[in-house]
Amino acid sequence: MKQTFNITGMTCSACSSHVEKAVNKVPGVKQATVNLLTNSMVAEYDEGQLTAQDIVKAVVESGYGASLPDSGSKAKSRAKPQNQVMEEEMANMKHRMIWSFVFLIPLFYISMGHMMGAPLPAFLLGLENAVAFGLTQLLLVLPIMYLNDKYYKVGFKTLIHGAPNMDSLIAVGSAAAVVYGVFAIYQMGWGLSHGDMALVGKYHMDLYFEGAGMILTLVTMGKFLETRSKGKTGEAITRLMDLAPKTATVLWDGVETEIPVEEVRVGDRIVVRPGQSIPVDGVIVEGQSAVDESALTGESLPVDKGPGDKVAAATINKSGFFTFEADRVGEDTTLAQMIRLVEEASASKAPIAKMADKVAGVFVPVVMVIAAVTAVVWLFATGFDVTRALTAGVSVLVISCPCALGLATPVAIMVGTGKGAENGILIKSAEALETLHTIDTVVLDKTGTLTQGKPVVTDILSGSEIDEEGLLTLAACLEGPSEHPLATAIVEESKARRLKLAAVEGFSAVHGRGVRATLQGKVFMGGNRAMMEEAGVELGDFVPKAEALAGQGKTPLYFADEKRVLGVVAVADTPKPTSAKAVAAFRELGLDVVMLTGDNRRTADAIGRELGVTQVMAEVLPQDKERKVYELQQQGRKVAMVGDGINDAPALARADVGLAIGAGTDVAIESADIVLMKSDLLDAAAAVELSRATIRTIKEGLFWAFFYNTLGIPLAAGVFYPFLQWQLNPMFAAAAMSLSSVTVVTNALRLRFFKSKFRSDVPAQPTPCPCDTQDTCPLEVSAPEGAEIENKGEDTMNKTLIIEGMMCAHCTGRVEQALSAIDGVSAVEMSLENKSATVTLTKDVADQVLIDAVTEAGYQVVDPKGEAKKTMIIEGMMCAHCTGRVEQALSAIDGVSAVEMSLEGKSATVTLEKDVADQTLTDAVTEAGYQVVEIR
Repeated sequence: MKQTFNITGMTCSACSSHVEKAVNKVPGVKQATVNLLTNSMVAEYDEGQLTAQDIVKAVVESGYGASLPDSGSKAKSRAKPQNQVMEEEMANMKHRMIWSFVFLIPLFYISMGHMMGAPLPAFLLGLENAVAFGLTQLLLVLPIMYLNDKYYKVGFKTLIHGAPNMDSLIAVGSAAAVVYGVFAIYQMGWGLSHGDMALVGKYHMDLYFEGAGMILTLVTMGKFLETRSKGKTGEAITRLMDLAPKTATVLWDGVETEIPVEEVRVGDRIVVRPGQSIPVDGVIVEGQSAVDESALTGESLPVDKGPGDKVAAATINKSGFFTFEADRVGEDTTLAQMIRLVEEASASKAPIAKMADKVAGVFVPVVMVIAAVTAVVWLFATGFDVTRALTAGVSVLVISCPCALGLATPVAIMVGTGKGAENGILIKSAEALETLHTIDTVVLDKTGTLTQGKPVVTDILSGSEIDEEGLLTLAACLEGPSEHPLATAIVEESKARRLKLAAVEGFSAVHGRGVRATLQGKVFMGGNRAMMEEAGVELGDFVPKAEALAGQGKTPLYFADEKRVLGVVAVADTPKPTSAKAVAAFRELGLDVVMLTGDNRRTADAIGRELGVTQVMAEVLPQDKERKVYELQQQGRKVAMVGDGINDAPALARADVGLAIGAGTDVAIESADIVLMKSDLLDAAAAVELSRATIRTIKEGLFWAFFYNTLGIPLAAGVFYPFLQWQLNPMFAAAAMSLSSVTVVTNALRLRFFKSKFRSDVPAQPTPCPCDTQDTCPLEVSAPEGAEIENKGEDTMNKTLIIEGMMCAHCTGRVEQALSAIDGVSAVEMSLENKSATVTLTKDVADQVLIDAVTEAGYQVVDPKGEAKKTMIIEGMMCAHCTGRVEQALSAIDGVSAVEMSLEGKSATVTLEKDVADQTLTDAVTEAGYQVVEIR
């Protein structure tokens, strides 16, 4: 069983290392990992041998506190206690820091002020007042010690348990200074009572109360700044959780009821209005909208959703009103799983972190030995000068705190995993994040990873007896009854072009060949070359063309009547838009790219050439993918595998790092170490960049931590004193120690500004139109004989009514029903958010008729508005670039509020805020290089 525990009392990596050792020694514990940053421990143990309370007992006996987290918390509430703990800790530290300074300032003034010429009260001046001088400082340092008693409680407790930590160094160092100061006061009292003013003078300036107070205060200030910086490491996840709503509007028996999101159950129907966050995962059953999924995927553009589409918790409904059925709630939602993955990644330890912890575990005892040796050496070297010996020993103790050493790795790991989640890259473990920077080979699955995963029509080659659209219409009619994926691609293409299809008779599918059917009394067939040859039809000059298409990795399908081939339609699983860029990005990162696929060699090589992949492994059976990855590893390569299917799961698990496409199967995602939520291969390159940036930051932190201690300890011990007269005062040692921790944390926080050089927020520019350099557009196709351009538009008038009294979906339904019943109203668009109804009119309808209909439905119209529309039929538009030019020209006209273009209908529909002459519209289109045929 794997269980998470909350750990208290830890202050440095030596603490976490000791807790780990104590728990790992318990019989039945398989592995325990402690995270200093989150004050948590994940322990995997055998429930048959021990219980969670046994582990808690082991932690307590090692000198720290342990407890089980609340088991019933949900995704939203799970992080709240952690935030509260952090806030309470910050408030407590701030209180301690402020009041420590309140007492430290007068303490410092009294002890040091007279050296700088500052006036002191008469009862503190002179050797005769030496005891009062010392007692005043003691009374001022005692509140500081009380405020910061945590260092003594934890420090001496861990010291007694044989596992000294950072607090032990602070406690021993400051306590030694105070004890020596009390000893000095007694010595001065003895000197005054016996008239030995030389003895009084000796100890008068050897009081180290201000040193103890300064050490405690500066360490607390450093801890406060450190904690505040650590609080920023989880901002990405905190922002993500804040997006999830606390309540959900559920439909129960047709009535909308608002309930806490924790009470939503699978199967509940939930209503979501524009601007609201989606509370749980589910499937839309009614309505449509554009959903902002940037919180989960990092994708900036909203995604259109309709019935049957999935929606996820924490995404935002941007426009429409819809109802969806919950299928994942509570801890099962995508959001909760994301949070859990990132939390587990933050809690896990990278190998480099384990090394740092081992060093820190022995560091503190070694430092205490160095401090003791330093004090003894100075004691003998100075003729038993206790002051000099104490100064050197305390300085070594204070400057050597291993805070920076322990923070360098966990802070960078937490920021790195959080930044990954923010960009749609879910990293499951710190080990995966570290290993990723070492890989030298990326193995890419083809289908669904490099390619779209479904076939589409790529080429249509028609003969002299039929044009392109005619051939596609024929092919779609023949393939319509078939369930083959290639047939589906042809039918989808015909739908996209809005072609009218006719029913066929006598349909039959010939296995391994194609289809045959009768259309309008004539027999047609479609399939591969073998089918055509068996039917004895004339192939014409289509064979070399089809072979050329096959050489490009496409599947050519011949379509013929009983005599000859009429044309060829090529279908292929096309590469994703970013695949070629991703392959180039991997190469730029210095990685070898390998494509792994079960496709035939010819198709695989064609895709490889198109994307720039030089090493292609084709005709690999699903069960052999894992073996191929293993063979690469046996060659000494560090391999990352990117895949999406069930058959990729073994290879993902075998690879040094497995990356799963977010749109892939659950099995693949479970087997992977990293999940690419946006299903974009460029994110795999970004993940490598992020890994390298994180490890670079960790190494920088560890370097500075080791460098600081390597330089600081000899300086504090006085090694340079005989040559350069350099020795560090305990106060400056405390300041330097605090500064080192803050510096390491701040350095790690630079990762928050990480941005992949392979991704850009700037939208891609449209492809230049081929007609810019040619007289006729190469994309131009001729329409079949007798065909007419459809959807030319019609005279319409839009009127918007602002309506009071609409409170829910039932209200908008009543108003919509009332308006739709009016003669001349062709469409009604309701907006509950804007309290409006926009009606589209095919003929003039008086405002009063509309108002009366709404009034009879029980609501009140407060402001009817009207807008005119004109539709223009335009010649010469041949591609999206053309429509863009026309749209830009028309939008620039004063009075035009909106332009809707239709390339299929060769039309532009303009919405007018005021009257605009037809000639003005015509002139704008003509200047853009096109011709208006008709205005309606």
